[in-house]
Amino acid sequence: MNLQHKKEQNRLKRKKRIRRHVFGTSMRPRMSVFKSLNHCYVQLIDDEAHRTLASVSTASKEFRTSLEQTGNVAASRKLGNLIAEKAVEMNITKVVFDRNGFLYHGRVRAIAEGAREKGLQF
Repeated sequence: MNLQHKKEQNRLKRKKRIRRHVFGTSMRPRMSVFKSLNHCYVQLIDDEAHRTLASVSTASKEFRTSLEQTGNVAASRKLGNLIAEKAVEMNITKVVFDRNGFLYHGRVRAIAEGAREKGLQF
């Protein structure tokens, strides 16, 4: 088994453990974060109705034109700001943070801090 495969398996195990406790509602949706090598994706999810309320990513056209790089901490902080602005427009002020098995470090932390700056509460 190669190292990359093992790392992914460990992340998926952590994800399962976290998801046992994290559940989103319409009043307090789950803010799910996914990061790849070059991009980050954030969704607000209502688990009761099984639907996505809002989503933003660094892969979208309007986001790519505003920044030179999309896979760094600065882009992640801006992404957190954008999802918080969308949530506040929808009268959502509280969310449950789902780091999706990733460590709360670097880009994941920057997304959370960016969202808190614009008024979201975790």
